[in-house]
Amino acid sequence: MLRASERALNGWSAIPSPFLAEAMAHQGFDAITLDMQHGLISYDSALAMLQAISTTDVTPLVRTASLDPAAIMKVLDAGAMGIICPLIDNAAQAAALVSACRYPPAGGRSFGPTRAQLYAGAGYMAEANDTILAFAMIETADGLRNLDEILAVPGLDGVYIGPSDLSFTHGHDPVTGPDHPEMLARIDAIRDAARRHGKYAAMHSSAIDYCVRMWDRGFDMVTAPNDNRLFGFGAGMLMEAMGRKPGAPQPASGY
Repeated sequence: MLRASERALNGWSAIPSPFLAEAMAHQGFDAITLDMQHGLISYDSALAMLQAISTTDVTPLVRTASLDPAAIMKVLDAGAMGIICPLIDNAAQAAALVSACRYPPAGGRSFGPTRAQLYAGAGYMAEANDTILAFAMIETADGLRNLDEILAVPGLDGVYIGPSDLSFTHGHDPVTGPDHPEMLARIDAIRDAARRHGKYAAMHSSAIDYCVRMWDRGFDMVTAPNDNRLFGFGAGMLMEAMGRKPGAPQPASGY
């Protein structure tokens, strides 16, 4: 889709449930990302969720907890078809991400695609370097300052904007900051820089209206509110229809 200049809608899973991941994959998303950083998902849960997503044609992605090559390689071997890596602040970190996602000679990924080969087929090894997505999260002032050198790293497919932390590191509230005019200008600048470098630009969102507005801003991939927030929205609609107050506060914005 991305190569054909078609934009993708990405679902976001924070709850460690294979059934919920399977259900999410049947809702019309183009991709589903398992959040192993701020979500509650362990490796064992992620493996089962990747298997559940495989009942559909939806592309399975993983947001890892950190720039940890061993952890990145392990979820790729489990069948993730792309990595969103948090807190990439410079070109050296972006290069380390690419190396973990690419087999030699393009990178340093160790060979052993235990489940990935079952999921993607016998041609996995030959095709993996061209099909695995590597997204560097731009979510700090340092990452924004070094954006051009990050985007110049060979093999990096694109950048993924984390608006809450990006706002936080620029002196804004992480919940309301992503809507501040200064932050919207920075977000647009990241998108435009990615285009200049021939890379993809993806955007995170935690609210439905924000998701729609980011889609209208022309990002290549936009993430919808996560499964926990979607549950909260639906439960809130039910309680409103029944004339009741929600029994718990709505999940906070962010990841």
